[in-house]
Amino acid sequence: MKILGIDPGLAIVGYAIIDIYNDEIILEHSGSIQTDKNLSDSERLLEIYNDLSTIVETFKPDCSAIEKLYFFKNQKTIIPVAEARGVIMTVLQKYNIPTNEYTPIEVKQVLTGYGRATKKEVEQMVKISLNTDNIPKLDDTVDAVAIAICHSRNLPM
Repeated sequence: MKILGIDPGLAIVGYAIIDIYNDEIILEHSGSIQTDKNLSDSERLLEIYNDLSTIVETFKPDCSAIEKLYFFKNQKTIIPVAEARGVIMTVLQKYNIPTNEYTPIEVKQVLTGYGRATKKEVEQMVKISLNTDNIPKLDDTVDAVAIAICHSRNLPM
């Protein structure tokens, strides 16, 4: 089963495709969609739409998992992130990809057993889950991998 994990944002959308095969989690592909801050918000949202559509068409995930907005410390970023998330949800709906939502606390709880785990602790559990020390460098991409792994552990057996 292929799972597309997504960490939404207007400036950076982290994404990861994991494949579950014989109880092994394989990171098939990961990366980020990075938009130019000099473009208008509508141009940036269109770029996210187009790039994510290409990712979905290329990798054909069976389902997806996306970070759910629940609270933001920075009031300036909540609206653009929510708009980007709306565009992402539209792409997933367009391609009929079942989508599941997880808060950061839920992801941390599933991966580490503690909902207030640090980024380093989450990274360590991503390494253990993938059985590798080689994980993406960008935090947004690591978060997308973690979201996908979280969903893989919530699938019915």
